[in-house]
Amino acid sequence: MQRRTFLTLAASAALATQLPRWAIAATLRQRDLFALGVASGAPTPDGFVLWTRLLEGAIPGTAQADADGTTPLPGPLTVQWEVAEDEAFLRIVRRGHAQALPELGHSVHVEVDGLRPDRWYFYRFMHGDAVTAPARTRTAPAADTLAPRVRFAFASCQRWEQGHYAAYRQMRQEDLDLVVFLGDYIYETAVPAQARAHLPRTHSLPTAASLQDFRDRYALYKSDPLLQAMHAACPWLVTWDDHEVQNDYAGRAGSEPAAAFLARRTAGYQAFYENMPIRASALVHGTAGLGTPDALSIRARHRWGRLVDFHVLDDRQYRDIQPCREPGQPRKGSVSPGACSALYDPRRTMLGSAQEQWLAQGLGQDRRDQTRWSAIAQQTIFSRRNYKAPPEEAFHSDTWDGYPAARQRLLDSIAAAAPRNTVFIGGDIHQHYACNVLADFSDPSSRVIASEFCTTSIASASGSSMQSAASIVARNPHIVHARPDQRGYTVVEATPARWATTLRAVEDVTRADSPVGTQAAFVVEDQRPGVQRAAAG
Repeated sequence: MQRRTFLTLAASAALATQLPRWAIAATLRQRDLFALGVASGAPTPDGFVLWTRLLEGAIPGTAQADADGTTPLPGPLTVQWEVAEDEAFLRIVRRGHAQALPELGHSVHVEVDGLRPDRWYFYRFMHGDAVTAPARTRTAPAADTLAPRVRFAFASCQRWEQGHYAAYRQMRQEDLDLVVFLGDYIYETAVPAQARAHLPRTHSLPTAASLQDFRDRYALYKSDPLLQAMHAACPWLVTWDDHEVQNDYAGRAGSEPAAAFLARRTAGYQAFYENMPIRASALVHGTAGLGTPDALSIRARHRWGRLVDFHVLDDRQYRDIQPCREPGQPRKGSVSPGACSALYDPRRTMLGSAQEQWLAQGLGQDRRDQTRWSAIAQQTIFSRRNYKAPPEEAFHSDTWDGYPAARQRLLDSIAAAAPRNTVFIGGDIHQHYACNVLADFSDPSSRVIASEFCTTSIASASGSSMQSAASIVARNPHIVHARPDQRGYTVVEATPARWATTLRAVEDVTRADSPVGTQAAFVVEDQRPGVQRAAAG
């Protein structure tokens, strides 16, 4: 056994001793069919979704799988499930069975209902002698309740080979009600052989193109004990970004011929459904339609009583191609209006017209329902970032800066709908940001109508520098904070009076046991849009 492999296994064993009983199955049952763990998501006042996926044999992409191969499961398998009010399962409130079908990667999605609002529950799965350890999930508050608080984390971008998931070890100690994951759950690319010796960890999987490729990639990522423990701790809300399919894809345009890309996208979308705790209502044509290009609609609205309404967006599937990019070609890193007249084309969209209208209607409903906080959960940074000193302009073409007309339509929708408080949360750029969202970014004197927090990555490296971030802050006065140098996540505690945001930072992403600290903290006060630095202590 190589020293690196030994140290990795030793670290995993040490971490297992730090996990609670309801999260320890991942490290103790690597040989049973539940080696990918469990998850829950999409909580409502009377239920939630439970998820697992059966796998036999070695985890794809590992040295064991390379040596021994992987073992395909037989046809449909029956899985039992239980939901209880207690960890010992003495007070079982729901139970049943579900089919793990090979055409769905032997995944299981159970939609539980009929439960009490605003309650914690335990759940587990069983097949034969294999039983998962108790995991926790919860229901949302009743729709007409102004809950006293909700505490959640949001995260994104967890490239396997670029770091360990120490962020999740700390996140599990945050006393969270839920996690919002904003995309890049997996990365589709292969690891070059010559780079493997220099990475914190590695894998041998090829660049994902087929459905089995994507299934294997999710299996690898979900084998991580810290990620499994976080899934077992509370429900998740999820959306995708680009790496669940291909870097920087836009709608039906990728970096390969259209037919090949659409086949890749279809496979990636099906694998996403198979591996996430999302509802069957996301399946546009039911499970029979999963092999078609438009099989999934993942935009969703999740209410936490009248305290927070989470509008979870899809900014990949319906967007126009990035400005001044040709189909089948890589996008331009940054664009300027002088060299790219398409940048300000008013017809260009990030969300698609149907999703724009859906969001506008939802924000209007928030006002009518007297929702305290409207959280727009989307994949990337929303606020404008001009890379050059005015009057010159240059923008990143893959973020909302590449779609300024679409951004302005959304800003106009916020102004028209007038929800009580609007906060954007995002990820993608592997940097922590806090911004004041202006009514019109082309007019620096326009009023602040919303607040924004963009989280850094769980593990994925940043290509930016502190010097570059400082320059961006200096040239864009609405940006309050920007740091690209640390990995981590963001924690929010929302009450009727304020939205408190804490930016967490991992000290050393190459260590699974790395300490995690606080980079900065901010508050948004009720009916006072804009971010304020939190008082020390």
